[in-house]
Amino acid sequence: MLKPSFLLPLLLLRQNTHLLALSHQMEMNPSSRYSYDPVLRWDPEVEDYFNKAYGPDHFARISKALTRPSSYSCIRVNTVKATSDAVIEKLTKILNDDSEDGLKLVQQPDGSSSPISKCQIPGLEYVVLVNGSGPHRIEYGSELENPPKEVLVSRKCAEAVLRGAQVYVPGVLACTAHVEKGDAVAVCVAMEQPGDDGDWSVNMTRGTTLQGLPSDPFYCERSGLYIGMGTAMLSRAGMFRVSHGVAVDLNNRVFRLPSFHNVLEGEIFLQNLPSIVAAHALDPQRGERVLDMCAAPGGKTTAIAILMNDEGEIVAADRSHNKVLDVQRLSAEMGLTCITTCKLDALKSVCLPSTLSDSTTSVNGDSSVSLTSHSEVPSNEGIASDASGRSEAEKSCEENASTEQPNNGGDNVSQSEIRKNKGRLKNGRGRTQSQGGRAGKSKGFPPNSFDRVLLDAPCSALGLRPRLFAGLETVISLRNHGRYQRKMFDQAVQLVRVGGVLVYSTCTINPSENETVVRYALDKYKFLSLATQHPRIGGPGLVGRCEFPDGYVEEWLKPGEEEMVQKFDPSSELDTIGFFIAKFSVGPKD
Repeated sequence: MLKPSFLLPLLLLRQNTHLLALSHQMEMNPSSRYSYDPVLRWDPEVEDYFNKAYGPDHFARISKALTRPSSYSCIRVNTVKATSDAVIEKLTKILNDDSEDGLKLVQQPDGSSSPISKCQIPGLEYVVLVNGSGPHRIEYGSELENPPKEVLVSRKCAEAVLRGAQVYVPGVLACTAHVEKGDAVAVCVAMEQPGDDGDWSVNMTRGTTLQGLPSDPFYCERSGLYIGMGTAMLSRAGMFRVSHGVAVDLNNRVFRLPSFHNVLEGEIFLQNLPSIVAAHALDPQRGERVLDMCAAPGGKTTAIAILMNDEGEIVAADRSHNKVLDVQRLSAEMGLTCITTCKLDALKSVCLPSTLSDSTTSVNGDSSVSLTSHSEVPSNEGIASDASGRSEAEKSCEENASTEQPNNGGDNVSQSEIRKNKGRLKNGRGRTQSQGGRAGKSKGFPPNSFDRVLLDAPCSALGLRPRLFAGLETVISLRNHGRYQRKMFDQAVQLVRVGGVLVYSTCTINPSENETVVRYALDKYKFLSLATQHPRIGGPGLVGRCEFPDGYVEEWLKPGEEEMVQKFDPSSELDTIGFFIAKFSVGPKD
């Protein structure tokens, strides 16, 4: 762990925010309907599992912390284009100008007006912290005989609003009758409710008329779920007639965090602190060949490129064509040239030499991966072009997936292809064609192809915050997430050369996806060993095992291993999302 002095700015921020929250809790009635006091509901078996893993009191704190946003925004500066000092100067100017994109100054708990600071953790000086505040007491004018007009938004909309976004039209589900443009409205959240069949759903249709009286069938469901007061930018009719735009200007929020939408694009990237630390844990060096197996939307990919000073080769893979385009756009926006992208399922990342077809191309005596066709990615359409120094083998691992043509000659045309072609004719150009984007498709890479591999695995995301709902996850689904990640790990470990580094990370608090995967990796691959991470600011992992009522046993870390991983606790002083990082050194393979 770092010395306390390194964490002092974050600790003071957490302390001040906590004191502010306590003062507001004393001022408001905890049982008040018009407040923000959500309770995260879990599947009973999942809750019992987490209680065993963390202890009931600790898990209760984690569950509570997940319902609130972090008290600060973490910004990674693109040092290829800017410096921390220059970004701080620009942001300070914007924050003091209320007319700029709704990005407004957040008054600090101590009364100061300097919410921006440079991160004091060694190695992370290019990270800028912008402090927020909350929870704040909101006056809704909530007398029973004269309740406020209300706008009810979806849970996902509310989670974005709690992070600083505005209330946009698609997120509005219901509204009080006779709301007109310019009216003051209270904004609350529509939460999923359990049904008789065990499923969860929002039991109302879009356009429902709300009442502020106890006779309203949804009256009780909204208690404790009010996130602020704002001004209606559209009438009730307008909110359900138009397809886009701001529905409510939420100018009085429970949590006040500035929005960075369209602010200093290309110079900054809004990213959670543990995600930045994960890129540092990989410790990429200039000139190396690095694979980001599940790269979208590209935050960690670009962080790695900046750490390499844009020198070397980073292959960013994702199985979604459109997500690959997102990585390309972000790379181009940040001016990074060492990143190449490909469409690739992480479960099919390895292409063994014995499986190569006759169409395999040999480049400089090395076998590359075969593909059916190849095309260049145009560099003049806002998409990252091939990096200089890129390996020829990698170039032969791409094809233009968006221009693949179905077999229209002969009798072997499938009904699915016929329906697909009819859809193309009916619907016109899709997102890929209309934006001019292309994503190269890869069939995988030979073993030992990379110096370093980052597997930031798709997960249950139970560490992301603010989170207002967690009822869908079951003990079985949590186990299945872990099984899926172990399969991806099996692919990743083959792609790292001897002497290389593999980093595994998730954004979940689930031990089945964290410690259990590490235990699996160390037990199965004897040439792997846990490596020290820098910087180390997260806490230790879980040691021991968990026995389930159905007889299933889950093995976690062994004593001495817990300090080699980083586990970020959302209820800790760092006030981050829940996150997990394990770093492996690759020894001689048998």
